[in-house]
Amino acid sequence: MTTWTDRTADRPLSLSAPSGIDRAAHHRLDEAWLAAAWSHPTTRVFVVSGGQVLIDETPDGATELVMTPSFEAPLTEAHRYFLGTDDDGVSYFALQKDTLPGRIDQSARPAGLREAGLLLSPRDAGLMVHAVALENWQRLHRFCSRCGERTVIAAAGHIRRCQACGAEHYPRTDPAVIMLVTDDEDRALLGRQVHWPEGRFSTLAGFVEPGESIEQSVRREVFEEAGVVVGPDVEYVASQPWPFPSSLMLGFMARATSSEINVDGEEIHEARWFSREDLRAAFESGEVMPPYGISIAARLIELWYGKPLPKPGDAV
Repeated sequence: MTTWTDRTADRPLSLSAPSGIDRAAHHRLDEAWLAAAWSHPTTRVFVVSGGQVLIDETPDGATELVMTPSFEAPLTEAHRYFLGTDDDGVSYFALQKDTLPGRIDQSARPAGLREAGLLLSPRDAGLMVHAVALENWQRLHRFCSRCGERTVIAAAGHIRRCQACGAEHYPRTDPAVIMLVTDDEDRALLGRQVHWPEGRFSTLAGFVEPGESIEQSVRREVFEEAGVVVGPDVEYVASQPWPFPSSLMLGFMARATSSEINVDGEEIHEARWFSREDLRAAFESGEVMPPYGISIAARLIELWYGKPLPKPGDAV
């Protein structure tokens, strides 16, 4: 399978950039090590609640996670998740709480990944995406799928264990393909989902089904959603964690062997072929609003378009 990875290396994807954090998975079952790490004065902790964390601006205008030493953190034993260590030996933990703590200085504010992922450093974004993914899984998988009994947290938040039947359950990740499809005229196929506002277009995407390869999934999803046939040319670009609530997006470029569009009407309301000039003109007129932010969709379109997509208020 051909890859485009080398073409994305100069500008890492949001949530996928090297974070400098070693997840140190070998420590997750070492209760003595975890206790010592939690008690160490350099350890840093932040709270995650409902997919949100507290962020704050630094004096130099950067944005960072609000973290505290462990001895200042809210009390919790069960929902303490070890996220890893950095090159200086600092350990990081996330605490899952029902609400975010208040701040005396009132300068911090809650934010979810769609906002914070664009603002935070790679280290902080990596810590946040790890914590949000664990929190989503923990909230939704409290009972054993084998016997129905309540499970308990183990491995510093990375396992749920059933004490009734002994089953162990691991965080769920759902693979999903997301693809920019082009035709023999090098036009790009973009679609608008049924619940999106008028003019919002993006790449097609869908979940990988059981027993299906990712290349097969690309071809099936494009045909199901838009009625377009994709040939053998399916090229991997990059992946991106997407914990909304538990996806891993696998990005592709694909070449169509047909151009007739027949949308399914259930997921995709409208789909169109765009040349680069068509898309530039649609941006200028406001007819099309491009995807932007942290999603890999914008990167796929940019690879074909040849330059960054405009943001609100930008001149095209």
